[in-house]
Amino acid sequence: MEHPMITMPMTRRTLLTAALLTGLSACSSSDPLDSGNSGSDGGVTVGSANFTESEIIAEVYAQSLEKAGITVKRRMQIGARDVYIKALKDGSVDLVPEYSGNLLQFFQGTSSARDEKSVMAALRKAVPTGMAVGEPSAAQDADSWCVTEKFSQSHNVTSLADLAKLGSLRVGGNPELKERPYGPKGLAKVYGVSDITFTALSDSSGPLTVKALTSGTVDLVDLYTTTPAIKDQHLVVLSDPKHLIVPQNVVPLMNRNVDDKARQQLSKVSQALTTSDLIAMNQRSQGDEKASPATIAKDWLAMKGLT
Repeated sequence: MEHPMITMPMTRRTLLTAALLTGLSACSSSDPLDSGNSGSDGGVTVGSANFTESEIIAEVYAQSLEKAGITVKRRMQIGARDVYIKALKDGSVDLVPEYSGNLLQFFQGTSSARDEKSVMAALRKAVPTGMAVGEPSAAQDADSWCVTEKFSQSHNVTSLADLAKLGSLRVGGNPELKERPYGPKGLAKVYGVSDITFTALSDSSGPLTVKALTSGTVDLVDLYTTTPAIKDQHLVVLSDPKHLIVPQNVVPLMNRNVDDKARQQLSKVSQALTTSDLIAMNQRSQGDEKASPATIAKDWLAMKGLT
């Protein structure tokens, strides 16, 4: 919310201050975060969305910044995108891991950008004043629409374009998926799926979502492409010939408290992070001997020589 401007009498002192500020502004960077401020002096608060992969990446960011001598506070598992975006705006969180395509659609709605470079270019323009995205990694964790192998074979479905012939369709995914451009509305608009029943599954591509699919509770679910269950359960990722789902490169989203020193360190992380790394880290977070996000992040940084 913008506050109304209060008119104050202009003394010699305020005039001098205004002149100094004008001069500093003229010399400043065009960076929307004004990288001249000193985030590392006051520390950086790192947050995550409310799913494990986000917390793992956030821990990678946090530990990497700590290795660079930057004080870090943590606020993990904050919630969905709209919640932590508000936290970034009010300064209670300074940095979160994000995914380029979905973030672009959150800020801009529909976009004609369809490849990695155009998505990032559009995203840099779409972020609100006071925020910026850092360098993207090669790692992607995109949403994907999945069915069981049995369903695929029984209904001859291998593509989202095949769904329109089925008539009614039971779809499951995160509650917020219902309003996302690539969610049920996108399936209807882009692929002509006319009769969709949506079931909210609140575990972000986790075991509940997988079980809903494999048990036959739903026909189709939205799973992140780095979900180990896709391979383990022999699920079929439906092809997307009309590019309903855009590229989803992992990218740091930050506010003004993240300075140049921190951003340079985050760039090193982005340069090292791959999709294979994400899959391996997610696998370690599951099962009977699952490791904590902090341990997974520590081991990955050591493996990449970023300690």
